[in-house]
Amino acid sequence: MSGDPEQEYFADGMVEEIITALSRFKSLFVIARNSSFTFKGRAVDIKEVGRRLGVRYVLEGSVRKASGKVRITGQLIDAVTGAHIWVDRFERDLTDVFALQDEVTLAVVSAIEPKMLQTEIELATRRRPENLTSYDFYLRAMPQFYLRTREGLAEAIRLFHRALELAPRFGAVAALAGVCHMLNVLLGYANDPQFDRKEAVRLARLALSIDDGDPDTLARAAVISAFMVGDREAEIEMADRAVGLNPNSWLTWSCRGHVYRIAGLPEEAIWSFERAVRMSPVDPLLYMTLTGIGQALIELRRFDEAIVVLKKALRQNLYLATYQWLASAFAHLGRDAEAHDAAARVLEIDPAFTVSALIARAGLSNAKLFIEGLRKAGLPD
Repeated sequence: MSGDPEQEYFADGMVEEIITALSRFKSLFVIARNSSFTFKGRAVDIKEVGRRLGVRYVLEGSVRKASGKVRITGQLIDAVTGAHIWVDRFERDLTDVFALQDEVTLAVVSAIEPKMLQTEIELATRRRPENLTSYDFYLRAMPQFYLRTREGLAEAIRLFHRALELAPRFGAVAALAGVCHMLNVLLGYANDPQFDRKEAVRLARLALSIDDGDPDTLARAAVISAFMVGDREAEIEMADRAVGLNPNSWLTWSCRGHVYRIAGLPEEAIWSFERAVRMSPVDPLLYMTLTGIGQALIELRRFDEAIVVLKKALRQNLYLATYQWLASAFAHLGRDAEAHDAAARVLEIDPAFTVSALIARAGLSNAKLFIEGLRKAGLPD
């Protein structure tokens, strides 16, 4: 839009970067550059573009460059209805073209992928029950999965298994079901912890046997194994490979953080978690990433910093694990009243909580400081 033909190369490069980044998400079907570029610079009907390319959504935008600055706009449009789903504008100094391209690409991708999933979930909830597909069951399960409650996880497991019945090769769903069983163990929801533990591992292995090249599946399988098995080298290798396959994903970086923290490498864990936050700053599961940062900070004895991050996590979700780690951090600093308050919240959410039960279920071999803090906070042994 600058009117300078030379800048066309810059705009084309930006588009190619975004297409490449979006293509790394296996959940998205992304039209290649050559087909997309046939519509460049033309006044077109978005619905017609959708029909011609066979896509549900169209991302379009513009680049305007002048006086050492560049302004980029982007909008995601539903090609069936013509409705705008997402729109944003980026303005930066043009000091480093490649850094700018990376920054804008990351911002666009981290906004679009979760927004599209949210829109698809809303569509699935309105679909008639007799017409539900495997993908519909997956979409309906996701809001329950995000709740992280006993009832939510039970319903998510039911829906994920319905999806697998209809599509036994749906590897991503097998991995998600495995995560649900893992969370049942970690959060103390399991009536039979050994069953849930075995199911989590079985489903992770099933997911990998279906598609061990999918970054989300690799990331989730790495976390399940880290908590349920404890094969450090294999888990780090899987987490690193997931990030290598999709470095633009909140999920791959967040899972890598958990794997490295459990492996006893808290500095690397914090770096991974911070990358995850940058990828998806308003993610519905952001509180878990923030809790991961707090956990790693406690293991580094940076208790004051841990408290700040854990309080931020609680502002998004009153999560049991966050209160546990907060109680530990307060106790280590000798802030006994605040430690006891956090411990009281733990017992309010989980009246049967004991430190020994947590150790037995949660794979806490590298969390001696955490356990020591829980006991100092007055939680029952």
